[in-house]
Parts: sequence; structure tokens; C-alpha cells
Amino acid sequence: MTTDILMPKATAVWLVDNTSLTFEQIAEFCGLHPLEVRGIADGEVARDIRGADPIANGQLSRDELDRAEKDSGYHMKAQKSRHAELLKPVKKAPRYTPVSRRQDRPDAIAWFLRNHPEVPDSQIARLLGTTKATIDSIRNRTHWNSANIKPVDPVTLGLVAQLELDAVVRKAAEKRAKSGDVDGPTLRPASEVGTYEDVEVEDDAAALFGDGDDNGDERAED
Repeated sequence: MTTDILMPKATAVWLVDNTSLTFEQIAEFCGLHPLEVRGIADGEVARDIRGADPIANGQLSRDELDRAEKDSGYHMKAQKSRHAELLKPVKKAPRYTPVSRRQDRPDAIAWFLRNHPEVPDSQIARLLGTTKATIDSIRNRTHWNSANIKPVDPVTLGLVAQLELDAVVRKAAEKRAKSGDVDGPTLRPASEVGTYEDVEVEDDAAALFGDGDDNGDERAED
């Protein structure tokens, strides 16, 4: 049996001690089995539970209780408790990233993959407001813009707060330490595709020295 009332057993304890309702009426209202309510009345069940007044906490009206006590066949209807909304878990809205900063997310993902492979993809996706498919494409360098992706700290990009980033990294590090897993999915090996750092170094070398064969030709001419 199910019920929407708060603290059903504590409510049943109070109803057993303070009303003339039948076990069936209390059981139905509290979402319990009649034998469980009988156990409460006999002191065999919920002996250490303090009764909760459903009238005081707004789950039952006095008129409703009076009707039920006068008619053993009456089915009491619970009121919506004024505390129920406060106890409902609040679902967080998806992280919103301004359009102007969405182009920076691949750089932030690459930063995580290079510097913190211990952070799960699910956490990266939640923190940056991206998807696991996008993370995989950047890890495997199959992203449509892979040639232009460079690892950049997401805090510098303004995508997350420093405290939030620190908390995620610390939690992932602690979990990895407990499991004894020192490895994690990261960027594909340089031997296969080359890392972001290799691409940057090659570009810088080309800009400074030019193509190696051309230099060799010039030396030969000298």
C-alpha cells in the first residue's frame, strides 16, 4: 500500500492512541497493513516511534476525522500537507551556457581530458552542459573542429566557478584513490593521432624555423 502522507507510522501511532478509528481505517489512511496497525496497538510495532498529529501538520481535517469516527466504513481523505512542498526534492535545471561561450566548451573538455582523466565523463557533461558523445569525439579526435581545439581551463573561459571545479576534481581524485585505479580514459595516444600539445609544438616549430628540407637546401647552396 502507498500513501502520500508524511511519517505514516508515526501518524498511525497517533491515530491508534488518540482516536476510535478501526485498524482498517488507520491502515488505509497511512498506507500500512491492518496487521501492522494491530501490532502498533499491541505495542509490538513502532514502540520507539513518537506519534505525529496529522491534524496539527495539516494532513487531516478535524471534520474528516469526526466523520470517520462516526462511520467505521468511511474512508478518510488526506489533505495536502503544508509541509509537503518543502520536503519535495528540487530538481536542478540543466546548466545553461550562453551562446557566446558554447564554442569554448570543446577547449574546456580537452583540458579535462588532458589534465584530469580521473573525472568521469558524466561529471564533465554535467559541469560543462555538454554530452558524452561530444566528449568521446574530442577524446578520439573525431570532432568536426578537432584541428582548432586547444585545452583551456574552463574557469578561465568563464564556464565554471573555481570552487565548483575544485570540488569535482577533488571528489574524482578521492574516488580513484579508494578504488586504486590510477588510469582513466584520456586523449588517444600520440602514436595514433598526436596530442594537442604535439600539434602546438609542430606549429610553433614550423613558424620559427620553416620546413626542414628548405633549410637543408639553403645550407647546401652556401
